[in-house]
Order: sequence, then structure tokens, then C-alpha cells
Amino acid sequence: MAYARRSCRFRMKRDLYLKIVQAVADQDPWFQQRRNAAGELGLSALQKVTAAFRMLAYDAPADSLDECLRLGESTIIESMRRFVRAVVGVFGDEYLRAPNEEDTARLITMNERRGFPGMLGSIDCMHWRWKNCPTVWSGSFSGHVNSPTIILEAVASQDLWIWHAFFGMPGSLNDINVLHRSHLLDNLATGVTPQVQYSINGHDYTMGYYLADGIYPEWATFVKPIPCPVGRKRQHFVVQQAALRKDVERAFGVLQARFPVVRGATRIWDEETLHNIMTACIIMHNMIIEDERPEGDVEHVYDGLGVPVEASRNLTPTLEAFAHRYGMITSRHGHHQLRDDLVEHLWQFHGVE
Repeated sequence: MAYARRSCRFRMKRDLYLKIVQAVADQDPWFQQRRNAAGELGLSALQKVTAAFRMLAYDAPADSLDECLRLGESTIIESMRRFVRAVVGVFGDEYLRAPNEEDTARLITMNERRGFPGMLGSIDCMHWRWKNCPTVWSGSFSGHVNSPTIILEAVASQDLWIWHAFFGMPGSLNDINVLHRSHLLDNLATGVTPQVQYSINGHDYTMGYYLADGIYPEWATFVKPIPCPVGRKRQHFVVQQAALRKDVERAFGVLQARFPVVRGATRIWDEETLHNIMTACIIMHNMIIEDERPEGDVEHVYDGLGVPVEASRNLTPTLEAFAHRYGMITSRHGHHQLRDDLVEHLWQFHGVE
């Protein structure tokens, strides 16, 4: 029973929780238990990390935890700030990395069985309300929700693993503005991307794509729904595309359920801590997915950093070559050809059924 309570209370199993506590204590000496000038033992790492976890897992204010944990409000806030910074520093490279060669091959194989060969994931944005946004910034951070928000752009796969996270843009921007500022397509434009080769409807492709909603541009790297589809083939494509695009929506929902701090209105003032909180929650979200994966499941294993990504084509030596490659990414003709090929492929894949 104690094991189950621990798993429910901190949104993860006890072994994973203790692993994070030990790693954070090794990373930041502030969490290590020491003796004071009177020779008495001070606060333990478990107390400090538990305080931080309760703020993340329950969205609880610091002054509501002082009695049960025997910590002062200022100590609890400092524990949370140092905890998220340590989690990002220790686990960020492993659990918030871009897909390597093996990951990309696994994602393409997994999505090919779902009817979308070449798909790398689904992309969307989420708003996080910033209650204590400075008044001088409230105008630029206020968008369609009529209150200051900060935007998270993310790419997720079927198992809800978040492969890309770009956080910090003001809520007055839309998904297109955020896309132009994020680093999602930087490696693809410079040629440092995993090798991708697949064929759809008799056409060969060497660039993966993401499922997106209607606001995203008509680029060759995005597959959007067809507005007002006519015919059974196109209507079937719209239904299948919408079903798989919900992967990222499900990832957002699970992330907010595990860490309600990113669901409600945050009370933090500075942007650096906000960025660390969101990043740490995404990292621990991926860690929980890895820890709760069924035994024997080798399809969704992303252990370690893997083999570094090798360029799938020559690096861009000149600005002209970079502009040409960027034009291929943003090609409207490539977008429509890929979409039409997927319409025919999905009809053959599912139409008989």
C-alpha cells in the first residue's frame, strides 16, 4: 500500500522518485543534509524535494506546505527553484533530445503501421496562464484567452513521448509565429537530420513530416486536414488525420494531469524559473512514460542518447544552398503532393475494411 500511495502522490513509482531525489542531491549540494553550527542535522534532501514535488504535482502554494513538511515558505520556494534547475541539468540531454537515427527509424515504422509512412509525430501549441505577469508585459503576453499566457510548442508521438518542446513565446502570438521562432526545423534546413526514406503511392520522399491542424502553413513538412473535403477518399483522410493528430493533445492532457502546476495559473514572477518548471515537468513526464512501459516492449525504448545524428545530406556550404533547402521545406507543391499521395494510400490501407 505504501508503494501505491507513493506512486499516486508523486505521479510516479517510488523507485523513480528516489532516483530523481538522489540525482538532484548529487547535482546541487544545497539539497544534501548537513549539520548546523549547533551540530544538529538540517533538512534532508527528501524533505526539500518532496516540497518541490508537492508544488508541481498539486499546484499548491508554498505557505500551505510548511506545517506538514516543517519547512518555511521561503525554503520551499527555493527548493522548487533549485529542483527544477537540477532536473533540467541532469536529465535534459537524455529525456528532451531530438530523435536520433534509431528513434527516427522506430517512429517511421510505428506510424507506417498506422497508415502514415514518414510521419515523425504531431505538433501543436499549448498556453500556460501567467497570473503574476508584470504589468508592463501584460499586453504582449495577452492573446485570445484575454489574460497573459506563455506558449509551449511540442511534438509528441503515439506513446505520448514529447520529442520537441519550445517554450517562452508570449501568448499574443499564434502557432505560425511560434513556428517561425522555434528550432524545430533548424537541423532540417542545415542538413543535420536523420536519414529518412519512404515511398507513398509510387513517389519517393526523403523528408519526414508532422501532422498539424489547419492554422499551420502549407509546407512539405506538415500534413494538414483538407477544408471542406469532397468525396469519400478525402473525407476518410480527414478522419484519420484528425485521429492521429490527437497524439499531441493527449500528451498535453496527460502532462497537465500529472503536473497541475502547468494547467492552472502560475504564480511565479521570473521567466527563467517558468521555463525551468515547464522543461522539468516535460522531462519527468518522459521519464514516467519510460518507467511505466510494459516489460518486453522494445518498440518504444529510447534508452540513452544513442548514436549521434549524421547528416542525411551534405551540409549547406553557402547561403544559396541554405535558401534552396529551406524552399524545399516550405514548398507548397510538395505539401499538396504529399497530401494527395496520403489520401490514396490511406484509402488503399483502410478503404477495403
